[in-house]
Amino acid sequence: MELQELAERLRRDPSAVRAVMESPDGRALLRALQGNDGGAKLDRAAAQAAGGNTAQMTQMLKSILSAPGGAQLLGRIARQLQK
Repeated sequence: MELQELAERLRRDPSAVRAVMESPDGRALLRALQGNDGGAKLDRAAAQAAGGNTAQMTQMLKSILSAPGGAQLLGRIARQLQK
């Protein structure tokens, strides 16, 4: 599942978001997305994504992909969503 597909699936399926965010991998992703600013950047990205502009959220996910262990984390989450 590509990054854009993952974002679209999460947007369309709130129950999938809930299930993923309650998992250990989802909590690890949330911590990574919250970063060092208390989640302010994540809040802005989420607000923009809710309005249809997913560019900032996609960029945040790309930065996680490039971090050590990030690709594996997102891969596990993507597999959870394919179930």
